[in-house]
Formats: sequence, C-alpha cells, structure tokens
Amino acid sequence: MKILVIVPAYNESAIIASTIEDIRAKAPGADILVINDGSRDGTAQKLRECKTDYLEHCINLGIGGAVQSGYQYACRHNYDYTVQIDGDGQHDPAYILPMIRWMEKEKIDVGIGSRFLEMEGFQSGRMRRTGIRFLSGLIRLVCGADIKDVTSGYRVVNRRFSRLFAREYSDDYPEPDSIPAVILRGGRVAEYPVVMRERTTGHSSIGSVRSLYYIIKVSISILLCRQIYTSALPAEEGTER
Repeated sequence: MKILVIVPAYNESAIIASTIEDIRAKAPGADILVINDGSRDGTAQKLRECKTDYLEHCINLGIGGAVQSGYQYACRHNYDYTVQIDGDGQHDPAYILPMIRWMEKEKIDVGIGSRFLEMEGFQSGRMRRTGIRFLSGLIRLVCGADIKDVTSGYRVVNRRFSRLFAREYSDDYPEPDSIPAVILRGGRVAEYPVVMRERTTGHSSIGSVRSLYYIIKVSISILLCRQIYTSALPAEEGTER
C-alpha cells in the first residue's frame, strides 16, 4: 500500500520541521510531500534542511490550490491513499495508519479526522463552532450526510477520489465543499475521532473579519453543489473503489 502525506504550508518555518519529524515517527512507511505555497519566510530553507520532498509554488495559491497540487502529485505517482495534514502542527499523525485500516474495513472513500465526536483536545472558539454547525446543517440538507467537523483539514482520501480532487477542487475553503462532491458522486464519507492540538505559532487564515465572508461563500457553494457535482463520473472512475 502506497501512502502519501501532503502538507500544505504557508509561512510555517517555525513549526514545519517538527511537523515533518512527527509524521516520520508516527506514520513510518508513508511518503511526505510538503507544498510550500509561496511562503515568504524561511520555510523553503527548513524543508531543505529536513531533506523532505516538496513542491514550490512561486506565488500563494491558497489552501485549495496547495492541496490540489498534492492530489495531482499523488495521482501521477499512483498512491493508494492521500492524507492531508496541516503544516501548523495541529494534526496528530498518530491517527493516519489507524484511519486507513478503519477505512479499509468499513469501505470508506474519504475519512475525516473529527474533533467533535469525542469532544477531546482543542475545540476552537464558540463563534467558529456555531459556523461549523450551520455548515454541517446545510450539508445534511443537500446530501443527507451527518458530518459534524465539516471544516476539518485532516483528511484521508482513497485513490478514486484523489483523482477527482486532482481534477476538481475549490480554490479556497475547500473542506466543506469536498464533502457533497464525494457523496453526490456515490462516495462514502465518514468521521474518525481525533484529538487536535491548539496552534502554537502563526495564526488562522480565517480571522473574525473574514468569518462572515467565509460562511456566505461556502453556504452558496454548498447549496449549488447538487447541480455541480451530480454529473456522471467517467466510466473508469465510477466503477473503481
């Protein structure tokens, strides 16, 4: 089984080295690919010092463009599972291999590392949790899926849907959008309980000023996604699991 861990990073020089070492220690055998998304600090130098594979974006494409680059790489190199891990150290790589074993057993296409199943570890602020619950309700309305942690960037994706994401992926705020994209294409999405850490360096890309814009933009996208994503998959993708 070939596993690729993709790590989108933007100005994460303070934490990226420890994130890479954490993945190496807790997910032995998995390959690591960091997408340095136009960082303007010393992230690239840290990656060279770590001797890890990485892609260099000359400009900042945002989280969607960075992650999609990783999926395109995964498809080109024929990986069985592609894992998303944030570069800021919030996601614990210890769950990667257990999640994949669980997905194999339960025939899951996309596994989401969820902090809201067992309510342990870092939970984010009250306002953000309210927004997440709102988006979760919209997704339930659109495709009938009860996914609690819809904004979690901790994902494990099988080969079939890695190919879909390599071709079609939202430019920004892609996590909620990707759930209906999978379900309305016949895929199975499920949550796996994880404990997340609080960010110790940098800051979130979604501050208080952008929160309202985030909710409005993602809500419109989710409400329209039934028309966008119900077109048939190509035959070779629609039949492979």
